[in-house]
Amino acid sequence: MLVISIQSQVVHGHVGNSAAVHAMQAEGVNVAAVPTTLLSNHPRYPTLRGRVLDAELIADLLRGVEERCLVDEAAVLVTGYLGSSDNAVVVADFVERALSRNSKLLYLCDPVIGDDGRVYVADGILDVVRRRLVPAAHVITPNQFELELLAGVKSADTEGLRAAAAALAGQRRIDVVVTGCTLADTLAGQVETILCADGQLSRFATPRLPIRPYGTGDLLTGLIAAHLAKGTAIEAAVRLAVRTIFAVLVRTQAAGSAEMRLVPLPTSGT
Repeated sequence: MLVISIQSQVVHGHVGNSAAVHAMQAEGVNVAAVPTTLLSNHPRYPTLRGRVLDAELIADLLRGVEERCLVDEAAVLVTGYLGSSDNAVVVADFVERALSRNSKLLYLCDPVIGDDGRVYVADGILDVVRRRLVPAAHVITPNQFELELLAGVKSADTEGLRAAAAALAGQRRIDVVVTGCTLADTLAGQVETILCADGQLSRFATPRLPIRPYGTGDLLTGLIAAHLAKGTAIEAAVRLAVRTIFAVLVRTQAAGSAEMRLVPLPTSGT
């Protein structure tokens, strides 16, 4: 079982592949991780070192992935934070080649565009995600803001969410997993992850904790990808991923940490 994961990488904290790779490996899945950025930390810290990688380097690494026949071996391909519009084009080209080469490959697109009502990626990325990556995907994992932005449809209630998912899918079958979701009938004090598959909603609610560590969406996407790579059906994959995310958040809150606690602290005496 192999997942090809094309995302950001950081030295400190857990976002992009720095969140997803450990989680996938812990589920017993091999990962071919391709970085789109190499940064010291998440950009919302006061200082930031490192840079977005050049598109030429990304293209070269992806050619290496193809030369090692990893596309033929992979069960799932994941894309996340791309860094630049040039990188987005290079990754979209690779996705097209990979899906053409391996008809069994499942493509999971995490359309990392923005949150809290604002777009935070470079100019041009949204256009490539909307025109090329989402239409090629079998599964997408937007947050509620990204869903509305990509679909051009408000998702304040269940009918709106169904309509937004249908707008993204068009004539294709795309499973849409909406993260960090609050609908009109979401219970107070809860947050939902909602799967829309064939117009049917599966809703997974957890208590809303008073913390917001970076990378929870990246971790959720990685966990879903790992379960799908092992042959788990999409609804069960989302349920298991949500359960794990909540356990991580509970552990993070207990530790008083600003970054997710992916690995439990050792117990006393060990």
